[in-house]
Amino acid sequence: MQKSTVFDQTYQRYLAEIDRIDYLSRANLLGVEADGEALVIPLYDQSYSVSSQGIDGLGGVVANDAVRVILSKYVLTCPDELPEMSPKWMTYREFRDAAPLVSYFTSNTNKNIEQHFSGGADRLEERCKELGALIEDNSSYDISARFYALPRIPVVLNFNDADDMFPAACSILYQESAEHFLDMECLAMTGTLLAGKLLR
Repeated sequence: MQKSTVFDQTYQRYLAEIDRIDYLSRANLLGVEADGEALVIPLYDQSYSVSSQGIDGLGGVVANDAVRVILSKYVLTCPDELPEMSPKWMTYREFRDAAPLVSYFTSNTNKNIEQHFSGGADRLEERCKELGALIEDNSSYDISARFYALPRIPVVLNFNDADDMFPAACSILYQESAEHFLDMECLAMTGTLLAGKLLR
């Protein structure tokens, strides 16, 4: 109950902050569409309506606490101009402010995916496709799948299945420019959200 109250208070604070800015003018910078008084923001395979009045899923989708936090911060953290979209890909731990959350990220993303899909690379590839991922041709991995957590935040999942010598191994990569659009807590949440979607 207490956790829910904290999330509710945080959510209301974010809505008040969104209300104080011209959030509709950020549509192009965020790579999203404006619809009336709301921004329509895709988060992986679902789209949400974001405005100062609230954050709700489209098509009857429920926006849970984590989704509301991620989407709020995506709007509020938006830079004043589009940063150079670096071609460099990084693991979560390589971001400069990620250290306090690396253990959380690894446990709730990489390890969960490794354990759940060990011996089941075909199942993982099918789940990736169902979530709209582009399967890339990469000879270094059994599966390399590109998602969009948010329009300016592409994510690559690389996976090698277990064999006679090695256990299953998963890595999740972000472009360096992701840090301009989300703080490290929310970036970590995009990883756990992806893992949760894949494991359903």
